[in-house]
Amino acid sequence: MFKKILIANRGEIACRVIKTARKMGIQTVAVYSEADKDALFVELADEGVCIGPAASKESYLVIDKIIAACKQTGAEAVHPGYGFLSENAEFSRRLEEEGIKFIGPKHYSVGKMGDKIESKKLALEARVNTIPGYNEAIAGPDEAVRIAQGIGYPVMIKASAGGGGKGLRVAFNDKEAHEGFSSCVNEAKNAFGDDRVFIEKFVLEPRHIEIQVLGDSHGNYVYLNERDCSIQRRHQKVIEEAPSPFVDPEMRRAMGEQAVALARAVQYESAGTVEFVVGADKSFYFLEMNTRLQVEHPVTELITGVDLVELMIRVAYGEKLPLTQADVKLDGWAMECRINAEDPFRGFLPSPGRLVKFQPPTEQEGAVRVDTGVYEGGEISMFYDSMIAKLIVHGKDRDQAITRMRDALNAFVIRGISSNIPFQAALLQHPRFCSGSFNTGFIAEEYPKGFDASMVPHDDPALLAAVAAFARLRYIGRATQISGQMAGHGRKVASDWVVLMGEQSYPVTAQAIEGGMAITHGVKEYRIVSDWRFGELLFTGTVNGAPICLQIERRGLRYRISHFGLQVEPVVMTRRAAHLLTLMPKKEAPDMSRFLLSPMPGLLREIAVVEGQDVKAGEKLAVIEAMKMENVLKAEQDGKVKKVVARPGASLAVDEVIVEFE
Repeated sequence: MFKKILIANRGEIACRVIKTARKMGIQTVAVYSEADKDALFVELADEGVCIGPAASKESYLVIDKIIAACKQTGAEAVHPGYGFLSENAEFSRRLEEEGIKFIGPKHYSVGKMGDKIESKKLALEARVNTIPGYNEAIAGPDEAVRIAQGIGYPVMIKASAGGGGKGLRVAFNDKEAHEGFSSCVNEAKNAFGDDRVFIEKFVLEPRHIEIQVLGDSHGNYVYLNERDCSIQRRHQKVIEEAPSPFVDPEMRRAMGEQAVALARAVQYESAGTVEFVVGADKSFYFLEMNTRLQVEHPVTELITGVDLVELMIRVAYGEKLPLTQADVKLDGWAMECRINAEDPFRGFLPSPGRLVKFQPPTEQEGAVRVDTGVYEGGEISMFYDSMIAKLIVHGKDRDQAITRMRDALNAFVIRGISSNIPFQAALLQHPRFCSGSFNTGFIAEEYPKGFDASMVPHDDPALLAAVAAFARLRYIGRATQISGQMAGHGRKVASDWVVLMGEQSYPVTAQAIEGGMAITHGVKEYRIVSDWRFGELLFTGTVNGAPICLQIERRGLRYRISHFGLQVEPVVMTRRAAHLLTLMPKKEAPDMSRFLLSPMPGLLREIAVVEGQDVKAGEKLAVIEAMKMENVLKAEQDGKVKKVVARPGASLAVDEVIVEFE
């Protein structure tokens, strides 16, 4: 077996590979950019080599630097992780030439599957279902109608050079095919200078389902069931699960056998994924093959008991696969949530910065797993992707997996930056998700105008009011005990209180019980037992005998509570104080419409206006870059620039003023 391997990646996946290598007794080498010198994966590796500046194109994407690091450290093999150079055929070929093993497929397999046209031809030759279509330029609208009839409606008419939705029409009948062809040709010519269009089958209510395959150098192949990755936002996966609630055993076998046929056709050696688009009628068609480890590979590991990274290493060393198709298990249900540094309440804008608090849920063998590359006090850099961690759970069935994921999200404490946990929690309790009745359009259909706090319902908001009262009364009880000791006498604490939460008012009464308090609201009583202490962000205990886990922190007179994605800030008052509050005048929020504020932390790349300039609504004002994304800020209304406050190159904080208007 290899004695030392180099990991040509960073973050979570580098830590994941190190974990398996350590279990196998293999030493590891981390390569890192200057921005990652204090990263967790560098600390975990046995050795580290700095390979350049923060920019990926000057570090993680430079093949010569990776090879030089291998030679410097004596690494015998390279695991590429995912992203960066993981699907670069030239990288695989160069390593082979240098006598360094690539822990992945051979360069010719990477090259063939990386070419969309070539991969589709190979899929056809291997008798893998491909989307029916006519891939040559079409002469005119009449020919387009004839071809569409042959394929079967609905069809997609697409510009050969298309992109961004231009030069694309969906046709459900002859008339729409005729008109759609003409529209696509005109759009394509104007947008791309290329008026060629082609036609392919349009899959209704599509799901994104992928098959995990494994192959070795001895001609052995297996498929490890499927993953459903249909929950996506702007083509980025959000929640993945295995198996799929849509796939039956017969369909699983058919898809698996076709995936293996394709792997065999390209002499695939290593772990790889064959992706399919699946229609509502259970028809499935080849999309592409990812010649690397997938981000979502843990869900496959949990239902099969297979360590995919270990098998990749063993196959690269030349060993045979230790299992046959008959050995592949399908045990229970697994789900993965990608926890990202982004603010779901601000249009999912990136949220880089320091992790002031990072307390993931406790890992439980066979139930809860956390794959991460960060630590408390560490930095989520603006130079790379936004992933904080992958939260993976396993249950005996889908319902238990959902319950465990919801509980694990409740216990996931992140402070200092925003995360998408509230959005994940909302998805996990959405009726369509819980029923398994969704497709790749689910998020766009259910959240067409974005996401806000009102979209996170709670089954029992009075429970949150009761917890707030519990926390407040425990605080008061402690304070009166201390003051009583100092003054030589105790102070009586009232039992009647009001919890103000948003526009709602919850009158409650409190009574001490063993280990906690009984909080009554109307006819409902909440018997809360907890050893929670002041300053602890995680509140655990029982309510009426049932376990509860939520997050709570004091913010002045308020208590911020987070539970199942909902975040509230109740204030607990005596009934007299609550009445007096209703008589107080309302304070108006300051008018900030005269300012352009930074919606996120990031680097100010460009200022597109000057002082004294008149601007129209929709006109570009500035460009901010963070986490490989450029965000263009536009004027919301007509106005005139009074002052440009920030300058290009500045590192901006959230709500920092960029431009002031008259």
